[in-house]
Amino acid sequence: VQLQASGGGLVQAGESLRLSCAASGVTVRLSVVGWYRQAPGRQRELVAHLNDIGITHFADSVKGRFTISRDDAENTLYLEMNSLKPEDSGVYYCNLLRLGQNFWGQGTLVTVSS
Repeated sequence: VQLQASGGGLVQAGESLRLSCAASGVTVRLSVVGWYRQAPGRQRELVAHLNDIGITHFADSVKGRFTISRDDAENTLYLEMNSLKPEDSGVYYCNLLRLGQNFWGQGTLVTVSS
């Protein structure tokens, strides 16, 4: 199983980014998937979560600004991030849980300048 995250970068506050997480060796559609982020000196935290029946959950700090989705045909997970703030900066990791096994992508860095 491999999760390949991409799409991070340096943006200004108020701009948008879309993160992608391409899965291989496992089916995204039948899995519980999510995005986490870790800022320097802080613990990794849940940003958004999408379960196997399509129910989403977002951290309070990103509600209304971030959207999580998956493309079953592409077997890819996405995180659309709008109205980015400096406090959204960090390394973003995609996560997949299936049949009791937990998998992580390698992380993609998001830096939001003020």
